[in-house]
Amino acid sequence: MIADAEKLAPPGESVGNAGQAIAEQIVYVGRTMFEQRLTDFAGGNISVRDGDTIYISPRYAGSKQHWKLEPSDILSGAIANDDILAHPRFSREGKMHLAVYRTFPDAGAIIHAHPFHILPFVVANRPIEPVLEATQKFGVTELVPAAPAHSDALAHNVVEGMRGKDDRIRKQAVAVLIPYRGIVVAGKDLYNTLDALERIDWNAWCILAAKQLTS
Repeated sequence: MIADAEKLAPPGESVGNAGQAIAEQIVYVGRTMFEQRLTDFAGGNISVRDGDTIYISPRYAGSKQHWKLEPSDILSGAIANDDILAHPRFSREGKMHLAVYRTFPDAGAIIHAHPFHILPFVVANRPIEPVLEATQKFGVTELVPAAPAHSDALAHNVVEGMRGKDDRIRKQAVAVLIPYRGIVVAGKDLYNTLDALERIDWNAWCILAAKQLTS
């Protein structure tokens, strides 16, 4: 946890010196996700909760910055209100992050991504069954109902898709699929959330590859 003195960044402004360690983690995770094909230029967003504060990657992190972020790019603001929504660089799917944090107090980090092996499942509207021992603890990664991008309805659907699975967040993470879009993973901290994302993506690859072996 960062010291209280480091939580003084004004809502909706770049982190600067406040929360530097968290900002550096988000930068590292964003670059790692892109290098590992766990997301793409088209989008995705990463956030961390620290107490009552959200730290989140900026709008167009993929399309304009190609995930080559700096800690100073990371925004911070209060979770309890919507002040951060007014920041011009606030991620358009940030409403979804705020909704999850407000509903699940054990969620310490959220990743929305477009992983290479998961995208075929969201296009086909197919859930991802846990076929690996390493993904059994996540259960079936289900689809939530489709809704317009960046909308309150989409945020609501993601929250409802995770509801009742708080124990998975406390253990490591819970994930849901957004039709035609990607995946949302909420976990107890950022590195556990990233780990869950990669495991589910490899699980998806195994399902696709196994079909080739049996065809």
